[in-house]
Amino acid sequence: MINLQKGVLDKIESFLKKQDYTWEVVVSDDGSNDGSVEFVEKFIKENPHFRLLKNAHLGKAGAVTTGMLEGKGDYRLFTDMDQATPIEEINNLLPYIKDYDIVIGGRNSQRKGAPITRLIMANGMILLRRIIVGIPQVKDTQCGFKLFRKEPAKKIFKKIKEIKKGFHQISGSAVKAGFDVELLLLAENLGYKIKEVPVEWLYVETRRVSPVKDSVEGLIDLFRIRFNKIKGIYN
Repeated sequence: MINLQKGVLDKIESFLKKQDYTWEVVVSDDGSNDGSVEFVEKFIKENPHFRLLKNAHLGKAGAVTTGMLEGKGDYRLFTDMDQATPIEEINNLLPYIKDYDIVIGGRNSQRKGAPITRLIMANGMILLRRIIVGIPQVKDTQCGFKLFRKEPAKKIFKKIKEIKKGFHQISGSAVKAGFDVELLLLAENLGYKIKEVPVEWLYVETRRVSPVKDSVEGLIDLFRIRFNKIKGIYN
């Protein structure tokens, strides 16, 4: 709700209406109960290019997957509501989408504004992910700014939904590191071409972070993905 009150939807609409391509924005809500749904509903009454998907609390993976499968465009971008990577950065990704199936944003190692604990966690995640899972051609799997061509998006996210057995309602926070890794590993295994492009990024604190707890959960996710990879689930 805080990000909505800061005017992120207005900023997105202001930028996109100046572009020379057709567009839509799908807001995929993750079962919020803080007034966000009502806020978005009021906004879309005056902005018909925006749509709202009301989901149960499924976690990031469920909300993103639902939104990407509901999208109608030939190119489909998912981006975090906090706009840590501003929507304007899509102009850095679009030049590559004709030659690649997936173009993802990559943050630099400094990650402007991030506390030292987050930097340590991020760099540790990169090293461990490469050792345990792979995907060596991608440095930053976790940036929430990824652009897909339509057909790869449909195939990858349908497969993710199948792997997760349609997703299930949860309680508590569920921003898991493994989701983005699974997406890119699946894309790699399916033979899709991936391009990582540097983007601007500013740290925005949106939830309470526990360096120890989050690091342990991230490591468990990596081993789970490694096990699934061995079983051939991502083939």
